[in-house]
Amino acid sequence: MNIKGALSAVFIVILCYGLWASGPIKAKPADLILKNGEVYTMEPDHPWAAAVVITANKITVVLDKNKPIKPYIGPKTRVIDLKGKFVVPGFIDGHVHFNQAGALINDANLLKVADDQGLKKELQRVVEILDDGEWITGGLWGAYEQWAPGADKAGKKKKKKWLPNRWTIDDITKNNPCLLNNFNRKLYLANTAALKAAGLENTVLPGMHPDKNNRPTGLIYRDSPALEKIRKVIKKKSLQRLMNENRAALKRLAECGIVELHDIAKPDQTARFIQLQENGELTCRVWLRPDLSRAEEMKKKGFKPGLHPKTKTPDRWLRYGALKGYIDGIMGTHGALFFKPYDDQPGNYGHYRRHTSDDPDYKTPNMEKMYRLIKIGYSAGFVSNVHAIGTKGVALMLDTYERLSKDLGKSLEGFRVIHAQVIRPEDFPRFKNLNVIAEVNPYHVSDDMRWMEERIGHERCKGAYAFKSMLDNGAILSFGSDWPGTSAAEYHVHPKYLIHAAVNRTTVKGTPKGGWFPEQKISVHEALKAYTINNAYAAFEDDIRGSIEKGKLADITVCDRNLLKIDPNDILKMNVEMTIVDGKIVFERNSK
Repeated sequence: MNIKGALSAVFIVILCYGLWASGPIKAKPADLILKNGEVYTMEPDHPWAAAVVITANKITVVLDKNKPIKPYIGPKTRVIDLKGKFVVPGFIDGHVHFNQAGALINDANLLKVADDQGLKKELQRVVEILDDGEWITGGLWGAYEQWAPGADKAGKKKKKKWLPNRWTIDDITKNNPCLLNNFNRKLYLANTAALKAAGLENTVLPGMHPDKNNRPTGLIYRDSPALEKIRKVIKKKSLQRLMNENRAALKRLAECGIVELHDIAKPDQTARFIQLQENGELTCRVWLRPDLSRAEEMKKKGFKPGLHPKTKTPDRWLRYGALKGYIDGIMGTHGALFFKPYDDQPGNYGHYRRHTSDDPDYKTPNMEKMYRLIKIGYSAGFVSNVHAIGTKGVALMLDTYERLSKDLGKSLEGFRVIHAQVIRPEDFPRFKNLNVIAEVNPYHVSDDMRWMEERIGHERCKGAYAFKSMLDNGAILSFGSDWPGTSAAEYHVHPKYLIHAAVNRTTVKGTPKGGWFPEQKISVHEALKAYTINNAYAAFEDDIRGSIEKGKLADITVCDRNLLKIDPNDILKMNVEMTIVDGKIVFERNSK
């Protein structure tokens, strides 16, 4: 050995001795440590762990069982013993109508009401929240009058549908004018306070339902001129009331383990998101999806994905994401678009959805206009996520995306078909071929099976909510709740309902036995993937979140039982124990 080699060897020996003598290198103290958990990371190469170390807003270390956590504990570190609880990447809800959600919590929710007693009970709850003089609107009564919640088929039709009247609620709502509507908005109910405000207390106009003494009962049909008179005097909700609805919705999301939502953005709600963030009240990340009709506006104003709606700077909490468009209506009102008519409404094929307010009607497709809007959005950096439900709606959207892919000469990463509820066999492979995401709403299965076969028949239902066929054909699934629902149904935001529906394909009561079209069931792992890393990918951010991995943002949900080990029939028993967003605990069950 030459002199240089000998000196190098001596240096290495001295360095090793020094490291041994000084003991192990101490890690930077963490802010939060979750230990003794069953941590499902969603990382294929390292699917399970036992502890997660969080510093500031990021995951510092992911530790296996029996690996020491002491080096990461400092004087200010909070260490939580999970005692075997199930830990997953925070649930990302890929489809929420946030501006409506809080209203369904704080304002009248009459979806499941179809009798006087239920109407009184719900309005009594609401008036206790409101100040005198505030209006109560909406309600959507009667959505489940024929199909009870949890039923897998229509119940026996009543000989006569329930019709409310103003005197049923006048004592309760004397200080709060009401204009309530049924689920299909064909019938409205005004209380006496509302009729008085419009000068109609003792007047029966065409389309108003009178009693035997020719007094208005408060029931008003959609085409009545009385509706316009009442609408002109409605007092708009105050900002404080709207903010309280937002706070109620955020609280519900935190309780359900949701760390981010992809919101169908409305400009006024976006302004409230900004205010909530500035107040330090935003406890959930928000990825905004403005309407596709705003493509030109977004381009002119210089907005791009990832930018904050006020500051136009990059923001991980509140930012623009994609543009939301529409092809057709919904199944609940026979509006989804099909190649063949509805079985229970011969001659009705569904309808097209206006892309902008100046489109002429619901019968003439304007796919050229939609394509132009998609191209404008894309030139500003935005991908499009488009609502398509019926077989023809989905096919038309895939045709449009195929044209776009050819024009661009590339696949369409981040573009989505929203809902994709009923698909023809030949259209399943097209999602993978185009690299288009299928944004689906699994709880629709549990709710819509009540009337699906009645409306489109057994054969077409084979392609309804066909998640297994989508996966078998290589599609990427994105899960969303569609919370709070449609005018015909109420949808749950808690992830257990979506996972249950995708895995078991039954109602919340477990019917039908074995599941509705059970060949379309998917695994719990596949459902969790669609709820976490896939939704991060759908927002172009799977490199920074969506799995429990060193260096990623600390967005984590803790559940009280391991969904991968329990009987799938017990999924609905799952509770969220803790929700962590950006390294901060925003919900802790049973916390003192």
